[in-house]
Amino acid sequence: MNQDSILVGCAHCGAKNRVPGNRVREQAVCGKCRRPLSMANRYPDGAVDVIDRDFNTQILAFPGPVFVFFWSPNCGYCRRMLPDVDTLARDYAGRIKFAKVLLDQNPVSGSNYAVQSVPTLIFMKKGRQVDRVTGALPRMELDRYLSRLL
Repeated sequence: MNQDSILVGCAHCGAKNRVPGNRVREQAVCGKCRRPLSMANRYPDGAVDVIDRDFNTQILAFPGPVFVFFWSPNCGYCRRMLPDVDTLARDYAGRIKFAKVLLDQNPVSGSNYAVQSVPTLIFMKKGRQVDRVTGALPRMELDRYLSRLL
């Protein structure tokens, strides 16, 4: 992806639109349905930290695929997976949104998704859970799950 552009998902039709960086402040329209694009639906370049208060807007309302990583700093497996999650977030930038939820500080989100142990990985599309894994996975396994999410 060109460093001078960002990908923005259309909230109406779900199409991905490339917006040049120098035109981000202008009102862009979707190339498919021609409706105005909201910059709130842009794919971040890395993993974002999500809290209970923002879970609905950051994850459930996002029109594209989302990888949610529930973790705890006390968990050795979680700490081992953090660098892989950050690397994958950069590798899949513009295609999948990566979110990290610190379970100790955000119990409501964990409770809503019945997260009973960490690490828990939830794969979502258009606000719905499509897959779930409990436990640590090597990077190659994560790649396999993420390619199925696309």
